[in-house]
Amino acid sequence: MKLAPGHASHFAFALLAALCQTTIAGDHVFSVKDGRTMLDGKPFLVAGLRVSNALISDEAADQLIANLDAFKSYGVNTVSVFFMGSRFGDVKGYRQDGSPDPVYAARMGRIIEAADKRGMIVLAGCLYWSTSRAKWESWTQREANAAVSATARWLERHNYRNVFIDVDNEGMALKEAGFDNRQLVLAAKRAAPSVVVGTNYKDQPPPEADLALHFSERAPGKPYIQSEGSPSVTPLTGANSGYWGRYSKQDGLYQYINIGVYTPEMKRAQIEDTRRHLRRGEGYIMASTWLQCVPPAGPNHTPGGQGTRESPGIRWWLESLREILSGLGR
Repeated sequence: MKLAPGHASHFAFALLAALCQTTIAGDHVFSVKDGRTMLDGKPFLVAGLRVSNALISDEAADQLIANLDAFKSYGVNTVSVFFMGSRFGDVKGYRQDGSPDPVYAARMGRIIEAADKRGMIVLAGCLYWSTSRAKWESWTQREANAAVSATARWLERHNYRNVFIDVDNEGMALKEAGFDNRQLVLAAKRAAPSVVVGTNYKDQPPPEADLALHFSERAPGKPYIQSEGSPSVTPLTGANSGYWGRYSKQDGLYQYINIGVYTPEMKRAQIEDTRRHLRRGEGYIMASTWLQCVPPAGPNHTPGGQGTRESPGIRWWLESLREILSGLGR
């Protein structure tokens, strides 16, 4: 079709505008400056929820998006979503060559965009090893680097700036497959230097990492975020008996138990842990079987109830979070 000169110029302008709209996807920018986490250049204290199986289905992603406003009303400003993993969900967000699977990438993109519209941020988790069936047993450091690099490049290409990356959940891939987390960080930084990257293994983060997360030791000049906060009490005796141990798992069952159920001691410990981190200016992301369980029991991307067997959920923690943040003037 041949357009008249005037129509051609209008068409070119419209096409350019459309391209700009496609490219400029993010309104909010998460960054690290002078040892602090920032959003749009202002100090930002991470308070969030670990929804690591949110990519398991369109329904799970839709439910999370539908409840972002509800979560935000309690003070939640961050959600943690994983491309690979997590336990029992087995979300295989990467292809064997390390490239993001388009189906899962599309779900992640919708969550990031919905969060951005609300001034919220997303922790995008990359590798999840351990017992998850989402891992590629054939991977070497090369494929692991490719996955993290592709994730950073994908974020940059879509101009998703309200995001930071966790390269390796709890250093599981480091421990079990020997993947060097510093190489993972460098792979992300080479692909997209502006993307904020954190590590999560039991040691000092590499110098190139922007953040120290969860299992990581605190490092001078780097913000620390407890990215998997759970009760610090031991509800049962014996080996592997903490909240994520025997209380939440059962031999022979590929699913959590006691989903969204807490003892009074657990609740007190979780609330105090939250308060302690936030008062120190450290981020805190709450993790729960309520949020992370798999079908047909979940994932549950709603507040739920008061954490009892009659009323399972995390509303009790959300209500406490609101009070803690209010006391901090936030």
